[in-house]
Amino acid sequence: MTTTTPVLAGETVDEAPPRTAVGRVRKKLTSRTATTVSIVIALLWTVPTFGLLLSSFRPEDEIKTTGWWTFFTSPHLTLQNYDDVLFGRSSSSGQLALYFINSLVITIPSVLFPIAFAALAAYALSWINFRGRDWLYIVVFALQIVPLQMALVPLLSFFSRGVSLGGVTLMPAWDLDQEQKFIQVWFAHTCFALPFAIFLLHNFISQLPGELMEAARVDGAGHSKIFRSIVLPLITPALASLAIFQFLWVWNDLLVALIFSGGGRQTAPLTVRLADLAGTRGGEWQRLTAGAFVSIVIPLIVFLSLQRYFVRGLLTGSVKG
Repeated sequence: MTTTTPVLAGETVDEAPPRTAVGRVRKKLTSRTATTVSIVIALLWTVPTFGLLLSSFRPEDEIKTTGWWTFFTSPHLTLQNYDDVLFGRSSSSGQLALYFINSLVITIPSVLFPIAFAALAAYALSWINFRGRDWLYIVVFALQIVPLQMALVPLLSFFSRGVSLGGVTLMPAWDLDQEQKFIQVWFAHTCFALPFAIFLLHNFISQLPGELMEAARVDGAGHSKIFRSIVLPLITPALASLAIFQFLWVWNDLLVALIFSGGGRQTAPLTVRLADLAGTRGGEWQRLTAGAFVSIVIPLIVFLSLQRYFVRGLLTGSVKG
């Protein structure tokens, strides 16, 4: 025999929320099994990196004759590998200190330029009404589909030959030498980064409350004031996320830097020198491991410094709600 509880007039019955697919997946992902699997995957991913780090501090004769795990039975560490890689005088030692500076010179402007231009363009496409705005946004979005490799030859021709139409020179060749070739690398990285950067920031800026813009206009603020005082502070998480993406891309890039910097000692970044070491000195494992960790120091610092903005800015800027 079952009994029912009478419901008085005016009372509401609280029903348990229905189990959704998202809720079931979330419960499975937070279970003990999922946690154990995550820990195992993290260990499998971390152990080789830890072994590489340990090898970079081991003496040359030991790293070439024994595995890194033998360190725990016969611990010997040295900083000679890093000294050779960074400050060695011979051509085969690495001499990464100069290339490290070149990477910084290439990366910092190649991050700042596209972020600045993309923020301005995204604001214009979001809050300034002009003819053809939607079509222009579609073109920007479509440019993300174009493979980077397809633009390398035309862009290199643009730098070396300039632009001519019907025998008339519209723009002369750049004719840049030595350190001036940094400009070519900055220009190339900025062009390749702009479509994605504008797309990401546009989705973020377009979701800002219109009441804020209207209130600012009522107070007499123009687009410049609105952008500086309202938009920029609100899109900081998106800018940080974009900065991480762009920094990692430029810092780890080999193809663009090798083509547009010329590969010379004055302008080549770390990646070019590491590729030379791997190709010509493949047997120098102690130097390759040390060089690998020299190259990841700065990206690691950047990511740890901006990680609190990363997920929040990425999700907010890429999901329309």
